[in-house]
Amino acid sequence: MGISSFVYPRYQENRPGTSPLWVAATTFDRPSQLDIHVHPGVEVGLVLAGREEIHFSGFVVLCGTGGVWLCNTWEPHGWRIASPSTEIVVLIFAPEFVGEEMLGDLPWLTPFTVPPDQRPRVSSPQLRGKVLGIGHVLRGEITQRRASWQAVVRLELLRLLIELSRAWEGAKSVASLGPARVGTLARVMPALNLVHARPWHRVRVPEAAAACGLSISRFHSLFRSTMGVSFGAFCLRARLSFAAHQVLNTDRSVAAIAAQAGFADDSHLHRHFVKQYACTPTQYRERSVSAPGRTRARAGS
Repeated sequence: MGISSFVYPRYQENRPGTSPLWVAATTFDRPSQLDIHVHPGVEVGLVLAGREEIHFSGFVVLCGTGGVWLCNTWEPHGWRIASPSTEIVVLIFAPEFVGEEMLGDLPWLTPFTVPPDQRPRVSSPQLRGKVLGIGHVLRGEITQRRASWQAVVRLELLRLLIELSRAWEGAKSVASLGPARVGTLARVMPALNLVHARPWHRVRVPEAAAACGLSISRFHSLFRSTMGVSFGAFCLRARLSFAAHQVLNTDRSVAAIAAQAGFADDSHLHRHFVKQYACTPTQYRERSVSAPGRTRARAGS
């Protein structure tokens, strides 16, 4: 299995490298197995019908009809379709696609940087109705691709981000952290790309700071404010998600995966894996194999 299939997951493989936007409007006839994704762009997803699960480290977002999920750039996450006839709209975009000039002082990137359990949720019928309305417009533009469809997608995305921010119950609790800005994310993006170019490799802070042209202290500050975690925690999460991807998609031994993912041995991986996923690598694999329709690629495929 090539490393690129992890960095650029299945639904990203045909995405032009220079495009600031990747979109999909898809209907799934039946439930699916868990799959792990990571990509260089923030993600917004809407459920127009049915149910989907989004798996983060230690937290699962359950999205029914009218639900929304948010993922930060390069944030590992798993997804699973949980009911038949589930219809979703997904947008993965460079933060510059939205920018900040049209949103004034609204720090729209901040909800992506807090822990998943603190991000905006759709909790009222009124907001659910607005989300569904926006979602159906997005679906129409994505599927029909009429003239200026990307401009309409951008406007509807802005509407969605504004509505979510207005209703966000956690906004006051994170106000003291300071807003995450698009320009700040651009400053630390070289370090993010460096980590995920080789997700099994331990990137040291001086190397990451140098890639961004920042002092170590400035790099620490900007990275935490933008990504919501320290650089060390981010790197560990990247290696663990790479290991989890290998557990799900190969028949390699846990010891071999631990070595490939940069852990001292299988017990070292085991200890961190349990903290991240609340189960052992073996249990993670067994649950995956027992899921309906799940098949696992053989090593080297």
